Amino acid sequence: MFSGIIDGIAQVISINKKKKLYTYAIRFPPNLLKKLKLGASISNNGCCLTVIKVDNCYVSFDVMKVTLEHTNLGYLKIGDYINIERSIRYGDEIGGHIVSGHIINTAEISKISKLNNNYIIWFAIKDISLMKYIFYKGFICVDGISLTIVNIIKNRFCVSIIPETLSLTTIGMKKAGELVNIEIDFYTQITVDTTERLISKNSFMVYK
Repeated sequence: MFSGIIDGIAQVISINKKKKLYTYAIRFPPNLLKKLKLGASISNNGCCLTVIKVDNCYVSFDVMKVTLEHTNLGYLKIGDYINIERSIRYGDEIGGHIVSGHIINTAEISKISKLNNNYIIWFAIKDISLMKYIFYKGFICVDGISLTIVNIIKNRFCVSIIPETLSLTTIGMKKAGELVNIEIDFYTQITVDTTERLISKNSFMVYK
């Protein structure tokens, strides 16, 4: 599990591409290597991956075909930077919200507005049916970053990015047209799905 509070950014050093599997080597900042072991879960742009190799500051991950197809990891190039978060431990402060690292969809950046020191970024989610889980002032995880939704228009939503987030993550490097990984809030999804089932059940009983 993760909190959506990015620990740092790391650079892609190599990509070994096989037919159904990519292996990424990422150069980690020294502060993120402490007690890092094989099998550890790491959030890479919000996607939970398993450490398969640690060689000094280079950490490797295998990424399966299904993950490449449903996230932006398949678009990464050597030299690109990604957001990194180590998994939370019992007793850690959760400054964002509970994040599983299971990407549900991608969204395209449709507009970036720079206002003084902060950004307003609009996203168009690929699967419009997921908009029912996106609420004003609700949680959303974008490339692993815990953010708050500040506006919604049809199949688009926007977030406000403060200077601290711009300086500590890759979000300030993004351009319009790029894809980001999206994880909706798990508890919001449960609430919406449960409400829909109850409404459907009650409607069936009324008209039965």
